[in-house]
Amino acid sequence: MALIGRFNSLQVVKHTDFGLYLDGGPDGEILLPKRYVPKDEPCEIGDWLNVFVYLDSEDRIIATTQTPKVQVGGFASLKVVEISHVGLFLDWGLPKDLFLPHSEEKRPLQVGDYCVVHVYLDARTRRITATARLDRYLDKTPPNYTPGQAVELLVVERTDLGFKAIVNGKHWGLIHKNELFKFLRPGMQESGYIREVRADGKISLSLQPIGKVAADSLGEQILAKLREAGGSLALSDKSPPEVISRLFGVSKGNFKKAIGALYKQGLIVILDERIELR
Repeated sequence: MALIGRFNSLQVVKHTDFGLYLDGGPDGEILLPKRYVPKDEPCEIGDWLNVFVYLDSEDRIIATTQTPKVQVGGFASLKVVEISHVGLFLDWGLPKDLFLPHSEEKRPLQVGDYCVVHVYLDARTRRITATARLDRYLDKTPPNYTPGQAVELLVVERTDLGFKAIVNGKHWGLIHKNELFKFLRPGMQESGYIREVRADGKISLSLQPIGKVAADSLGEQILAKLREAGGSLALSDKSPPEVISRLFGVSKGNFKKAIGALYKQGLIVILDERIELR
């Protein structure tokens, strides 16, 4: 059976003037319209093609070689392109927009707004559907992340404590205010790091590496930049955080710790408006 809302490897069973038919098992033959047939791959009867399977505007199963912005089971930030009395329609990169029922909105949305959604297959209609109510689709079991572990983050919303983010498409995590050293907004995808997994299972996140290895790595980066610049950089512990972030991708606090360690090792001199190799 072809998995609706996902990529499938399906076998070519028939050629027609308007496309190829692929073997969908119990779902019968699935049309791959001519405009999506690959021109640089074998497409003879018996060949296998990797295609995305979904329902067209008449709820018929159809295949495409286009890549949507999200598959069933995933999370993504998508743009609202139309609103009707039954729900909203989101741009997910395919000709038929993705449906978000009004009952699955978490807050009122307007055309042009972006919304982080989870995509699921409606059990009754087999239609690919979006929801902004994310909690029930995230893993509630205790996570087994370790401090310092690199993870992928999808920023979802701002809170009084910082930004909530989905960790590796599975768990809620929080980027605390004191970990913010650059601009963030809901929908951004960021590389991050596990700062702590608390006893209650809540996850604290960092946008920069943590621990001694990270500090040593930053120190080496600073020394390398100094050598490239001829021994002097117009940065110091008084420099604006955004300038430091732009050059090294770290917070001002971590930068100050790193140059402090280099100073104690006798490797650099810290002046009011610059640092220099000793």
